[in-house]
Amino acid sequence: MTAPKATDGEAMSKLETAADQAIDSCSGDARAAVITFLTANRFLEREFKLVQVAVSSGFSRGWHHRNH
Repeated sequence: MTAPKATDGEAMSKLETAADQAIDSCSGDARAAVITFLTANRFLEREFKLVQVAVSSGFSRGWHHRNH
């Protein structure tokens, strides 16, 4: 049996909770939380670029394109 899908309101509530937790983890400093997320996003973008080079388009079934 599958769990019921979250409504838009429930999804937003989860995002708001996650945002509150991120800010709390940075001692209430929202700017520090944003910097932390931007740093993590930059890392993930670099990792993704490395994966795109390392994994063939055929292996990924065309999920990523070499032209990007």
